[in-house]
Amino acid sequence: MELRHLRYFQAVAGEGSFTRAAARLHIAQPPLSRQIRQLEDELGVVLFERGSRALKLTEAGRFLLEQSLQLTQRLDEIVQGTRRLGRTKRRWFGMGFVPSTLYGFVPELIRRLREADPHVEVGLAEMTTLPQIEALKAGRIDVGIGRILIDDPAIERRVLMAEPLVAALPLGHPLARSRRIGIAELAEQPFVLYPARPRPNYADHVLGLFRAAGHAPRVIQEANELQTAIGLVAAGLGVTLVPASVQRLHRADVAHVPVDADSFVSPVIISCRKDDRSPFLADAIRLAVELAGAQDPHAGHGCTAA
Repeated sequence: MELRHLRYFQAVAGEGSFTRAAARLHIAQPPLSRQIRQLEDELGVVLFERGSRALKLTEAGRFLLEQSLQLTQRLDEIVQGTRRLGRTKRRWFGMGFVPSTLYGFVPELIRRLREADPHVEVGLAEMTTLPQIEALKAGRIDVGIGRILIDDPAIERRVLMAEPLVAALPLGHPLARSRRIGIAELAEQPFVLYPARPRPNYADHVLGLFRAAGHAPRVIQEANELQTAIGLVAAGLGVTLVPASVQRLHRADVAHVPVDADSFVSPVIISCRKDDRSPFLADAIRLAVELAGAQDPHAGHGCTAA
């Protein structure tokens, strides 16, 4: 499959007609029809319901359109960013981050890095820890801030802090006014687990904490996003565990109760490529350590300021 196949497919889907799509693309209709047939043959599915009326997408076609639009939009952004950097001669520094870290020191880190050097453009990517590792190795980002330790010989890691976890409960829950909640009590509640994928992720960390304490949460719903999980808690589906900094959301329909267990914490971890010794990266790591208030200068497995 080539990119032009997707562009042609999107044009036909958008116009609802091979004739109008061909005119928009400035090509003849027969070659366009052949390109779409080739795409269908390669995928092994029918993408359009061809009838006497306007073309309609099949279920497979609707799925491909939604996913391919995201792909080509991201590609367009990459192309524009590449051109911009080429014109300005600026260096690009990619940073991946887990969304939940935005309630702590990470926004200040981003702000200071963006102001640190006029010759460096800081690009931001929201992603969980596992995709961060893959993006680091592929060179798509230069530093990642996540919440689980993943061993990889090509990656250095450093634990910046251990953030306490708190239980998020519906405001009217019987335990919502408790000073602390025990692990056994928490395990008995219907539990909203997040993120659902990709694994391993923060959800596996939470499940591991329960297992280590001899309990298993009663998972009744999984969510992909932190905000979704909190919304489901507010709706009364169950409870969940969130980093303490998430309380800064100040949601009026959710109560936060500390967990009565010192082990229920979530690390904030900075990761980088083992062979990357760029000065800007070193400055970024030093700043992250400072802002996170890491107490142990030797914590983690590297990512020291080089």
